[in-house]
Amino acid sequence: MARPIAIAVFVSGEGTTLDALAELVLGDHLPARIALVVADRPHAPAIERARRRGLPTLVLPSHGVDLARWSAQATDELARRSVELVVLAGFLTILPPEFLAHWRGRTINVHPSLLPKYGGPGMYGDRVHRAVLAAGEAESGATVHLVTGDLDRGTPLDQERVAVVAGDTPATLRARLHPVEVRLLATTIRRFAEGALPLPYPERAGSPAAR
Repeated sequence: MARPIAIAVFVSGEGTTLDALAELVLGDHLPARIALVVADRPHAPAIERARRRGLPTLVLPSHGVDLARWSAQATDELARRSVELVVLAGFLTILPPEFLAHWRGRTINVHPSLLPKYGGPGMYGDRVHRAVLAAGEAESGATVHLVTGDLDRGTPLDQERVAVVAGDTPATLRARLHPVEVRLLATTIRRFAEGALPLPYPERAGSPAAR
């Protein structure tokens, strides 16, 4: 059995992905321990979800602050809790280089598209889904990737395709993709816990075969 890996989940919004991961951990379906939930917005619903679950939380606003100091404070808190892997779950702050330098190969994100398509600055949430639909794509999907200083360009670790169907809206596409995003994140976390993926993960080119 895999040793539970200590993760920190970074959130900005509703926290539905955090909730889903916490349920998997609670049901012994994911070999992980949520050591800390970090929010960059004081009133993010996600942080309230975490508190109701009794998870350790840290509110660390990033707007208008010295990002080197922000990075140092975040890193100190994560190190104090023996965090091994940082998981971005709807986290909107672009992580500063000082943070990424320390957590290189140990930070992952899930993006709601088949990267490298529909990634990069300004492409998040329903903006991605609107772009996919406007382009008339026959499929979309989700990608888990390493987080680097090149936004949404880190090494892909897993990817899954989802068909775009007639009448889709950003809301329907988002709803259909959400369980896929959770599954991909959980699978990737499990692979780290089991040692199938090394920590830190070496940054290198290449992409997974989309399922």
